[in-house]
Amino acid sequence: MTILRRNFLVAEGLVKGTMTLIDQARGETLYGRMGPGTESSGGSAANTIAGFASLGGTAGFIGKVRADQLGEVFRHDIESLGVAHYTPAATEGPSTARCLVLVSPDAQRTMATYLGISTELGPIDLDQAAIARAKVVYLEGYLWDPPRAKQAFLQASRLAHDSGGQVALTLSDIFCVERHRQEFRELLGSHVDILFANELELMALTQAKDFAGALAAIRGKCKIAAVTRSEKGSVILSGDKTTEIKPEKVGQLVDSTGAGDLYASGFLYGLTRGLDMAACGRLGSLAAAEVISHIGARPQVSLKELAAQRYPKLMKG
Repeated sequence: MTILRRNFLVAEGLVKGTMTLIDQARGETLYGRMGPGTESSGGSAANTIAGFASLGGTAGFIGKVRADQLGEVFRHDIESLGVAHYTPAATEGPSTARCLVLVSPDAQRTMATYLGISTELGPIDLDQAAIARAKVVYLEGYLWDPPRAKQAFLQASRLAHDSGGQVALTLSDIFCVERHRQEFRELLGSHVDILFANELELMALTQAKDFAGALAAIRGKCKIAAVTRSEKGSVILSGDKTTEIKPEKVGQLVDSTGAGDLYASGFLYGLTRGLDMAACGRLGSLAAAEVISHIGARPQVSLKELAAQRYPKLMKG
């Protein structure tokens, strides 16, 4: 993760505010051209799980890394949070995935991602017992590209529903939606209970002309749709109810990386504790506000303590 030099994105052919998939060679070239940066474990779903654990939730992670330096760092970091990592490190195949995050002065993040060994995730990597125990299985839209990962998603969804759990999906990025619009729509109709998206992703999914139209188009397609709107807060659809959540105040907006991931952390923590939609949204906004106040996509303070100070009634029991 690095702060951008002037015109760097234009020179490198990157579109500001989006995620671009790259190969290992391009990643090495781009990394060599970047300025000084900060290295930290990440990954969209892993960030969400990290935030969920910081709030006091019990969570596990299924995702492939290679038995290399970055893979060892990732496993250490996620397990140090109290999160079970159910997938053994691969001893052959591509190297561990990495994401080069470029932060512009307005705190917007632009990502160039090498998926590496993560693309080889498949049904064989699923821990069926862990999925059966879960109240919610959370799926990351970024990983919908590889065929075996799609098979794993569908199998995990069936296992979760057979065990009485729910399935959540984050759309991840507008380019993911544009690549897989019809498949994502089919997932919502048959496998997904809870949808996480930002305003632009939802509009791309529904192909609506405005936000109101996007909300109308998605209502009823899943049990819950939680849609973030940056400084406008978020909107939650549940059945015929619409709940609007105001944004939390942020002392200084530093880096927007992980805002949606951490919103999902707070929301899912509230949901798994039986809180209402408004409470879930407030916890989501609080977690997102913390992560955008500093560099890096994981919380730097205990979200449990932060939530207890801000919303003591929600954190009791």
